[in-house]
Amino acid sequence: MSSKPRDPVRPEPAWDVALLFPEQGAWSEEEYLALKGNRLVEFSHGNVEVLSMPTDSHQARVAAFFAALTALVSAQALGTVRFAPLNLRLWPGKFRQPDVLYLAAKHDAKRKEEFWEGADIVMEVVSPDDRRRDLVTKRREYAQAGIPEYWVVDPTEGAIEVLALEGDSYVLHGRFGRGQVATSRVLAGFSVEVAGILDAR
Repeated sequence: MSSKPRDPVRPEPAWDVALLFPEQGAWSEEEYLALKGNRLVEFSHGNVEVLSMPTDSHQARVAAFFAALTALVSAQALGTVRFAPLNLRLWPGKFRQPDVLYLAAKHDAKRKEEFWEGADIVMEVVSPDDRRRDLVTKRREYAQAGIPEYWVVDPTEGAIEVLALEGDSYVLHGRFGRGQVATSRVLAGFSVEVAGILDAR
């Protein structure tokens, strides 16, 4: 006599692990900075925000931009370039992890071991699963933090936007498409071929 096979028991997440951490809204900066793991996590006013892992094409674009920026900055000893994940403290209670960050040599005192307290240029590759985050939310936050220039690499639109800070908000320095060269207002001599970034493999 055969018996009906049992339905496999569906495993559940280890919910109790969550009890080892503060509740959302109750995290301190110290607890956030002590968080270890292999996920990208940002911090916003007591809440941790777990980000999607980047794709291969996303990382290829980040690497291409990072290489171009590093080549100029290193050759002329203009400052420091880093890539995510590295914490950038926008203001008390707010940390982001831009895809690429540049800090001018004259502002090197803002570069700390656990996080930076400012940047002169940040770059984000727009994530298709949350476009508003890069195009609206971070644009507002980076401007509020006083970051002079924000580069937005948008593969879906096939363009790179360079935003320059004027007063307390960004204005469009330029929107550049394939066949064009995107330029910086903040960093003299820095430019990239748009196609070289968008089509990086």
